[in-house]
Amino acid sequence: MSNRAAVIGAGPSGFYATEQLLKAGFEVDLYEVLPTPFGLVRAGVAPDHPKIKSVTRVYEKTAKHPAFRYFGGVALGKDISREELLERYHAVVYAIGTATDNRLGIPGEDRPGSHSATEFVAWYNGHPDFADHEFDLSATRAVVVGNGNVAVDVARMLVLDPDEVAATDTADHAVDALASASVHDVIVLGRRGPVQAAFTTPELRELGELTRADIAIEPGAMELDEASAAFLESGECDATTKRNVEVMRDYAEREPSGRERRVELRFLWSPVEILGEGEDGPVTGVRVVKNRLEKGRAVPTGEEAVISCGLVLRSIGYRGTPLAGIPFDERRGLIRNEGGRVIGDDGAQQRGEYVVGWVKRGPSGVIGTNKKDAADTVAKILEDEQNGVLNEPVAVPEAPEGAITWEGWRAIDEHETAAGEAQGRPRVKLVRVEHMHDTARAAAAS
Repeated sequence: MSNRAAVIGAGPSGFYATEQLLKAGFEVDLYEVLPTPFGLVRAGVAPDHPKIKSVTRVYEKTAKHPAFRYFGGVALGKDISREELLERYHAVVYAIGTATDNRLGIPGEDRPGSHSATEFVAWYNGHPDFADHEFDLSATRAVVVGNGNVAVDVARMLVLDPDEVAATDTADHAVDALASASVHDVIVLGRRGPVQAAFTTPELRELGELTRADIAIEPGAMELDEASAAFLESGECDATTKRNVEVMRDYAEREPSGRERRVELRFLWSPVEILGEGEDGPVTGVRVVKNRLEKGRAVPTGEEAVISCGLVLRSIGYRGTPLAGIPFDERRGLIRNEGGRVIGDDGAQQRGEYVVGWVKRGPSGVIGTNKKDAADTVAKILEDEQNGVLNEPVAVPEAPEGAITWEGWRAIDEHETAAGEAQGRPRVKLVRVEHMHDTARAAAAS
């Protein structure tokens, strides 16, 4: 009889781990808290990036394997416990991602109009947990704090032409809200310099190709400090950073073309307070401090300024959230592990428990990075299998009551794509869990 594995989380890392385990001869049950699979490919990738989303075809191929089962709408710690999983599987692989955003830790962060980019991205992508969130987009200026791809994504979404948004799988509630948004000026704030920014080059280039927004960089921002300039010319500097600096130098030299909206990259500024009326009134601005770089670290100079705005979105990284009984590194916000093997606070390996993806290594890399990451963890599982130290289950796994099967997901998928086809869009997403269950049940009944 084959060994059995449970993979918890149906995003890219979960699917890559599933694929590797199936190839190794395991039977695999893939559990997902939402009825729908694909994690951030569905709920995180920008709607105007359909090519990136095409990676789901690889995952759909994995799902056709006869030893694969999908259980959607099943929450770890609520619908099934860690103990129950260990009673039923030789290996349990956590692929739950890092769903919580880092906070700025400054006064005014919780004012109305100050949000995490995580919430905003999930809202416009139709994540059921965020469909009822409200974002006041009536301000003329927004400040996005962060220098990574998510910061670029939200800046771009705020200034896209409504026709461009309407042609995507953006959630209907967000299509309407973004079309009527008053945001004309978006400032993307980085605490360090252009050499230290974490953009990928295609994302950065897209800012210069917007149909109704100019891209700008504050004067003097591309005059690099001595250490950054030396690093850029050294053999240690990667090709992406060099290309990015070239792109940004081009932006800094561009003359405005008179487009109605504008995205500006500002470097070496950190927010120190989000301003507003009274103690809990809506955002009216951000107080920022100028930084200088010392050995790559941002150090405040004492020079301050105020940027008036009515919307602040922070995108400064992510961390995992602890789950009952699973060893967790609070400092790093990750499941405690060594090379993918879950370890206890005492450093001892937790028999039969493994981890992949962002909650293993931290939020880094692109979707494809998760493939090698999953392969590394699965190699540890196979090593433990060879050495006879996998978990020893005492029960056979049954399908959780009410779980959405892969056939149920296919029914949801067909419903969404049919609705999208009628509107010339990739899909019209269902954003209510109950509607997803109804669609899956109706298909099963017929």
